[in-house]
Amino acid sequence: MEHIVFLTGRLAQPSLERVLAGIEPPAFSYEVREIGLQVAALMTADMIRRRVTAPLAGHDAEGRPRRVDRILVPGRCRGDVDALSTHYGVPVQRGPEELKDLPRFFNRAAQPIDLSEYQVAIFAEIVDAPRLTVAAIVERARALIADGADVIDLGCLPATPFDHLEDSVKALKAEGWNVSVDSMSADELLRGGRAGADYLLSLKLETLWIADEVAAVPVLIASDQADMATLHEAIETMERRGKPYLADPILDPIPFGFTRSIVRYHALRERYPEAPIMMGVGNITELTEADTSGINALLFGLCAELDVAAVLTTQVSQHARRAVAEADLARRIMHAASRHSTLPKGMSDALMTVHAKHPFPDTAQEIAATAAQVRDPNFRVQVSPDGLHVYNRDGLRRAQDAFALWPQLGLEDDAAHAFYMGVELARAEIAWRLGKRYVQDQPLDWGVATVRRADDLEAWCAPGTTMTHGSKNTPSPPPSPRERGEGVAPSPAPAGEGGGEGKTP
Repeated sequence: MEHIVFLTGRLAQPSLERVLAGIEPPAFSYEVREIGLQVAALMTADMIRRRVTAPLAGHDAEGRPRRVDRILVPGRCRGDVDALSTHYGVPVQRGPEELKDLPRFFNRAAQPIDLSEYQVAIFAEIVDAPRLTVAAIVERARALIADGADVIDLGCLPATPFDHLEDSVKALKAEGWNVSVDSMSADELLRGGRAGADYLLSLKLETLWIADEVAAVPVLIASDQADMATLHEAIETMERRGKPYLADPILDPIPFGFTRSIVRYHALRERYPEAPIMMGVGNITELTEADTSGINALLFGLCAELDVAAVLTTQVSQHARRAVAEADLARRIMHAASRHSTLPKGMSDALMTVHAKHPFPDTAQEIAATAAQVRDPNFRVQVSPDGLHVYNRDGLRRAQDAFALWPQLGLEDDAAHAFYMGVELARAEIAWRLGKRYVQDQPLDWGVATVRRADDLEAWCAPGTTMTHGSKNTPSPPPSPRERGEGVAPSPAPAGEGGGEGKTP
């Protein structure tokens, strides 16, 4: 059985031991080592190297020596853990940021899910292309490609000249991107195809002749949505010719035929088991005032079941401005769920933008127990199902409203610190009301809904919030706790408040 050594701080040790004791069935043996600091979240690789001697020897429950197979350090431990692996001769790994997530951490580590694969191609439409310059089209396309688009769709407009259509197609192709032209005009479709477009949206049975004039792959639609026979005939015509195509029965908006259109897709798949199908999801994401992350999850679940080859999506409405990035993640999750014959759970929480699956890792009683051990003046902020908790050596304050906590903090004469606590309490209250995970000194995680800069844990932590965002009269910050190699920051620097003791192993 694998033997793991968990490194932690004094305040986190009791909670860590309780969590590890509750993991059933036990898949490994373990020991917990407190390395002589109070705040586990302030642990660094250099600190570990100084305080944990090498070679590292483990011990079983009876105190007998045994081999160590792995070392687990707090999830926010800064520094080069690979160098620690070399130093100790055993793998050193960061655990989850919250110690309560350890059971799920080990379950996921045992059954990793690869989200690098997908099958559905994303066509991202630039709906107002005729009104944009070529340079603007390229700029917008670059952002869509970065979000995960596979094909840039140039959306033409009725009765709107698109004189620079050819130049736009060629500029996009010069960047190495796939391009489609979406128009109801046969002339614009021909021009786009001749300029080098890869796909044309959309051809009916009456305009199928365009597919003989250009090399672009046509997306086929019915002449009349009430009669799918014309779409069937167009599909069979392309198959007889041995030419590629995509077939789109059209997804209608709610409540104007949405359910009926899903039935059309299902019937088309039943009739043509191998036909490549396209689904335009913009009629749902754009025309439904609901969070698009959940809508995309559901629609791409349908795509996985129907073996849809491509989707067409847009980012016109402000509430749908992350639709492509959401689609990219949703297609990966649903592909993995389908491939592994499992529910789309436990793979990624990035589509859960408003709520968290496990928002409150600590109970009010556990937070109170941790607060009773604190002997320094720095404020810690945590959230439980009961509300907001703020504590230091002077006691524990609890409320469900950030404003109710202000009179209890005694920060009337410390503007920078008051501002810092105001920001943190506002975040904490938002997290509590929505049911999101809150971690002090960290921005709230909105999943794929926002672009978040990756946290480089091999770099040293930046100064505390009030050190960088305080007033112009705020003095230069002293060396950080990590720079001094200590576990607790001096009062009143909020750098020492971060991490929330008891948060990580």
